[in-house]
Amino acid sequence: MKQMAWAMERDTEHGREVHLLVTLEADADAPRAPVAVNLLIDRSASMRGAPLVAAVEAAQALVAQAGPRDYIGLLAFDGMSEQILPVRAMEPDAKAELAERLSSLETGSGTALHEAVDLGAAALRRVLVPGARPKLLLLTDGEPSVGPNAIVDFRQLGSKVAESGVSLHALGLGRHYMPEILEALTGPSGTGFTHADDAEALPTTVASMVTELFGEVASEARIHVLPSGFAELRCRHRYPARVEGDAMSVLLGAVSQACLRRALFSGRLSAAEWNLTVTSSFLENGDTRRPSVPVTRVLPDSPQGRMVRAVSVELDLVAAEGSAWKALSRRDVESAGRALNEAEAALHELVRLSAEEVPARRHLERLADLRLAVERRVAELPALMVRRAKAEGARTAVSQVIRIPINPKKKVEH
Repeated sequence: MKQMAWAMERDTEHGREVHLLVTLEADADAPRAPVAVNLLIDRSASMRGAPLVAAVEAAQALVAQAGPRDYIGLLAFDGMSEQILPVRAMEPDAKAELAERLSSLETGSGTALHEAVDLGAAALRRVLVPGARPKLLLLTDGEPSVGPNAIVDFRQLGSKVAESGVSLHALGLGRHYMPEILEALTGPSGTGFTHADDAEALPTTVASMVTELFGEVASEARIHVLPSGFAELRCRHRYPARVEGDAMSVLLGAVSQACLRRALFSGRLSAAEWNLTVTSSFLENGDTRRPSVPVTRVLPDSPQGRMVRAVSVELDLVAAEGSAWKALSRRDVESAGRALNEAEAALHELVRLSAEEVPARRHLERLADLRLAVERRVAELPALMVRRAKAEGARTAVSQVIRIPINPKKKVEH
């Protein structure tokens, strides 16, 4: 496991602060863990036609990657949830049957999203695959219409799933699903959710998820930071965090080949002399490892310092963008304009920093759409843009960065 920690001190209007950026990245030649995934596929009425075809093709791409050490199950849901095939080893016969059952899925009515996630996790907990952390992969394009539908219900369910040892990954398709629900479900797992605009965009999006799921090298990765000389320390990324004595512990989740994890900490100093002790812990090949992470102090204008600053600025950008969309949804155009100005200022700073690892270009289209919405004082929000922005915000907040794409002609980053 490659581990780096860069600490950068800066003077601010609030006093002296330190940014600490910790990165975990799996070695390219490290053996991957077996996969244990329960596929949850939405077959509600809104999925009829091209969306369901695209979802099935996406699931087929996942199945095609599986080997006999991998376990995959299939749950389909509309107004009711059905575990069509149990989570089982992908021997040739099982793999062929799963592909056939996927192809025969038909749409129904209603969307029992809460029940689907709850039952899907329960099915996973009945199977033990040594060396594999069980995962749910949810593909949906709709809002829940059957069963619980409040954000708090899904936040509690997401916590319940994560605490049971299951991680939840989600993909929202099109313009009807509720990004707040997917964020509530995936937040406790530290995965974030992904968005595909339409059926044509789904293969590329799923390719990145396949890279993540089938490249896992370590699970339950956690960063421990012990500060000295600080008045306060906080984690800027939205990973599950807790206090352990005088240290802060942050759960990053799984680390996969080609998918690195970043965690940015910011702290206000209370003394002239300060220090940060960083260790990590993770499960690799069935063993728990607890290596120390050497901390390198860097200058703000060094390449490493600009990288740390760029990660911080990007977090500010997506937070301001999210605030602008929320303000527009309340018809508060003035507040939306102020938040948009903050996002655009952050974008300009990101361009100026020119950190290759944090490209500004991936924010250009969305902020241009946001600017158009604010200037037109829109009454009807472009739902597609809102969902895309919220998915980007969720993934940036947990910093799952895909460095090496499946298709080398297309670089995919979150």
